[in-house]
Amino acid sequence: MNHLPSPDSSTTFPVDRPTSLAAKCWLDDACIVDIDHFVKTLSGIKAKGVRPDLIGSIITHYACKWIPELSGDPPSPATTTDHHSPPESATASWLKKRFFIETIVSVLPPEKDAAPCSFLLRLLKTAHMVGVDSNYREELEKRVAWRLDQATLKELMIPCFSHVHGTLFNVGLMVRLVKRYVEMELDGLRTGAGVFKVAKLVDAYLAEVAVDPELALPEFMELAGAVPPQARATDDRLYRAIDTYLKTHVNMTKQERKMLCKLIDSQKLSIEASLHAAQNERLPVRSILRVLFSEQAKLHSHIDWNRSFSNSKSPILGLDPHDWCHSSRDIMTLQQMEIKKLKENVMKLERQCHSMQVQIGKLSEKKKRFFSWRKLTMSSNLQGMGTEVGNEQGYDSSSIGRQTPLKGKQGRSKTPKAWRQSTS
Repeated sequence: MNHLPSPDSSTTFPVDRPTSLAAKCWLDDACIVDIDHFVKTLSGIKAKGVRPDLIGSIITHYACKWIPELSGDPPSPATTTDHHSPPESATASWLKKRFFIETIVSVLPPEKDAAPCSFLLRLLKTAHMVGVDSNYREELEKRVAWRLDQATLKELMIPCFSHVHGTLFNVGLMVRLVKRYVEMELDGLRTGAGVFKVAKLVDAYLAEVAVDPELALPEFMELAGAVPPQARATDDRLYRAIDTYLKTHVNMTKQERKMLCKLIDSQKLSIEASLHAAQNERLPVRSILRVLFSEQAKLHSHIDWNRSFSNSKSPILGLDPHDWCHSSRDIMTLQQMEIKKLKENVMKLERQCHSMQVQIGKLSEKKKRFFSWRKLTMSSNLQGMGTEVGNEQGYDSSSIGRQTPLKGKQGRSKTPKAWRQSTS
């Protein structure tokens, strides 16, 4: 059997080859059963000055070879019967996996871009499953957080293996990853459009975990608020996740609904989402009114912009038509197209405003009915109280104002005068 060359031997490493081919060149031999021998061989490769991404590819290929779950593909029968090893107990296999993952994490290159994000997430999932030491898990979380913008939703759906929390997925892990990434973004270590990708991932993740009835409101709000508000270009995905959470958790109090809906910026909702929110009975009335007022403000701003556009000479404000187009016919065509689009938008916004005014009218009508019913109830109560007081004081209800109290009449007729008899 051919063994890998020892670290001390003079060997030319295939640095210029593609990453996957170089990894297979060194690790396709079935003799690498001892992980200690692999660590020594890897140290020799590092001493030769091999690129970190190639070392990360070697580690990835080795780990996926001996733990098929790390490859992301279902294990084939060939991988389970390659080494003809006797069957192990569940505890021995569990401990072996834990030791193997801890060793793999310890030999990763210090460069955070050495290993792909998908492999790191599968490694982190297995580390939580087998109960790896907290120091190794923290190291993996740092590496995953560094490349969180390259993750996918399917890889982030890591189950919760703890017996303390009853949730289906490890929401606390997702909160830590997002907060680490945002801290690096604020410190200037990460720049670009990565934070917008992370915001989309968070909203999609919230929509998936919102159907879990065991997910507490503080955890949901903490994850939703971990992303800065400027990272969301639109709040439609966040609104969809909150609506799903409200639909699942029907026993929420009014105060909890208000707290949850404060996360939505009504000015960032699209027209479709605003229409849905205006007719959503699960939202508090204050949130619905906020959406309606923001849409009305948008309508007024669009109308003002249309007026300023009609007064200008060019569809591109501030520019002369001859600076961007040389043909007067093209200028007229573009102007007509822009005016047609603006008219369609204004008509659409007017329809939306009309529907919103109908909703506001319905809400105000409900309030008027409530207050009129309350006034009628109070007047009837006061009339009943007056009748009771009159009966207690001894008044005859049928002759109030015409008769004197009964006690007065009895008092005057109690001691009649004695008439003197005449002697004549």
